[in-house]
Amino acid sequence: MKRYYFDLRKGDDIAPDDEGMELATIEAVQEEAARALADMARDAVRKHTDGAGHHMAIDVRDDDGPVLQVKFTFAINRHRH
Repeated sequence: MKRYYFDLRKGDDIAPDDEGMELATIEAVQEEAARALADMARDAVRKHTDGAGHHMAIDVRDDDGPVLQVKFTFAINRHRH
């Protein structure tokens, strides 16, 4: 199995994955990236209070370089308090 690294991106901040994860297929890689991004998005929505847009992504790479990127962008605009 190949080792993949899932680097977390929130706005301009990047948290590189130094450990990685062994997965058998690119479909498994995409599923893992989507699941991790969904968790990040859920946490960010709970903490997000202003109307500014919020951008996050997971950049997946292997030992040969970039493999795929999963992105999520959201904004919350409250009309009433």
